[in-house]
This record gives sequence, structure tokens and C-alpha cells, in this order.
Amino acid sequence: MLNTKGKILVVDDEIAVRRILRTRLEMAGYEVETAGDGIEAIAQFKATSPDLIVLDVMMPNGDGYHVCQEIRKVSDVSIIMLTALSDVADRITGLQFGADDYLVKPFSPKELEARINTILRRVKRTSFNGETLAGIIQAGVLQVDSNRRRAQLGDRNLSLTDLEFNLLQLLVSRAGSAVSRSEILTAIWGYVPQRHQDLRIVDVYVSRLRSKIETDPKHPEFIITERGTGYLFRRLNSIPQAAPT
Repeated sequence: MLNTKGKILVVDDEIAVRRILRTRLEMAGYEVETAGDGIEAIAQFKATSPDLIVLDVMMPNGDGYHVCQEIRKVSDVSIIMLTALSDVADRITGLQFGADDYLVKPFSPKELEARINTILRRVKRTSFNGETLAGIIQAGVLQVDSNRRRAQLGDRNLSLTDLEFNLLQLLVSRAGSAVSRSEILTAIWGYVPQRHQDLRIVDVYVSRLRSKIETDPKHPEFIITERGTGYLFRRLNSIPQAAPT
């Protein structure tokens, strides 16, 4: 399929779910591959190099957590997890294994399409409040290069997923000001929280980001928790070098 919006790998052990999602996503302009279990999912990922994976949790031959963990060893491809688990802690587990977002079954295919569109759009180009960020921002030993979409800590290049970089870029662009978790969720994931537990995705991502940029994540130097508000990127001689767009 030529001139598609991107390639999606749908992984679910229910044939009906795979058929519905393939039809809806192809109608939306995506190229779609499918897999029915964990082993097939990893094989299809290697064979097709998708732009995004829709990954069910409960599957035979390796559940979604295992598949996500294996893929994260070699790739930063965007992953949306589908879960029928009702407990919030169970839903968050997928994020801790490296997923970028999750939807709880039963879900609306229209909502899934919206999540996919948002993630892939953020991967291609990130903008906040209508202003495209460009140039280099230096914060102490941390350097964030928005043009090349990479971050460096001292002499070490940081391995960040696209959403992790987007989160870092947002916080750095607002250095010195607290950003609420609701604002972060809306800016990075593209949807307004409906329930308090929706905000947990932000906490998990901040924790993941801290583990990569902080010397001691339990006593962070860069990303500070603002109790009752959200998170603040501490000013450390930050010098934005923005380029007009």
C-alpha cells in the first residue's frame, strides 16, 4: 500500500478484534499487519518494521508485557497496549515495561485511532501551544537538541524514546515553571484526563525519564516534583537558542 500514513502492527489473540481494527485503520489510511500471539508478534515486528504497535496484554505464547519488554531491547517503536485488566496498577505495568500509552477494553476504535494519530504526529514533529520548538537548550550538563531530536548528558548521548524526548522537551521549554500533570498529558498524549488515574501515565513517564537523566533519580537535580501541581524543570543556566520556523 503506497502513500499510507504509516504502518501499524495489531497484535491480539481475538480474530474479530484483529479484523475490525485492520478494517478501521486501513480505512483511516494506515498499512496494517496483524499477529495473534506473542511469538508471531515478535516475528512480525522483525519482518515488517512497523511505525507503531497496538499490543494486547492477555495472549498465548508470551503475553503483551513480555513482547513489549523484548521489543524495547532493540527498538523505540511506539507501543499502545490494550488491557482488559481493571486494576490501575495492572494497567500501569505496561507503561513500566516500555509502552507509550494504554487503552482499557472494551474501547472505541475511534479513540484508538485518535491515540495513534496523536502519537505518530508527536513523533514526526513536536509543538506546544502552537509554537514549534527548535534549536539547542543547555541546562547544566544536559543538552537538548530539538532540531536533531536528541539529548546529551555531558559526553553521553541519551537513549530516549520519542515520547520521552517530547516530555523532556516540554519540561525544558517551561524551565522554572511548574507544569501540571493534566497539561503534560494533554500536550504529550493528546487527550484530556477523564479520571484521576489517567494521570498515572505521566508519573510513570517522569520516573522513566529521571532514570535516564538523573544521577540519583530519588533525589533529582533536573525534574522536581511540585506537590499538588505537577513537575518543574529546574533552571540550571538554561540558555535557549531558538530558531524561527
